[in-house]
Parts: sequence; structure tokens; C-alpha cells
Amino acid sequence: MAEGNQTIMEKAQARFVEQQKKTAERNKATAEYMSEAKAREIKTARLRELRLAKEEADRVAEALNPTPKKKRAVKKIAATEVKS
Repeated sequence: MAEGNQTIMEKAQARFVEQQKKTAERNKATAEYMSEAKAREIKTARLRELRLAKEEADRVAEALNPTPKKKRAVKKIAATEVKS
């Protein structure tokens, strides 16, 4: 009977150790995911700021030096005589 209890305890201990390993792996994966997500958010915010700054600089440059509007090409209509 003592042997049976010992094997049950060993099995329980092995299951416990496995669960601990899985929990540690899961926590590690979650931490990596969160870290990557945070880095992505920071990079996106930085790129957004750069884009908005560039767009504002382009608007200011356009206001200071407006480009002349292109003239429309006038289509010449050829007068055709209709002979009766």
C-alpha cells in the first residue's frame, strides 16, 4: 500500500511540475507578445508624428510658394461648312 501511495505522489508531482512548466512558457509568450505590441504602438506613434510634421511642412511651403495653376487647353473647333 505504501508503494501505491508513493507512485501516486510521484505522478502528482510530475503533473504539478508539467503544469508549472506550461504556465511559465505561457507567461513568457504573453510577455513577449505584450512587449512586441508596445514596441509596435511606439513605432506607429513616432511614424504618425513624422508624417503629420511633414504634411504640415508641405502645407506651409505650399502657402509660401503657391504653384501656378495649369491653364486648360482650349479645344479649337474647326468650322465646317455644310454644302446644300
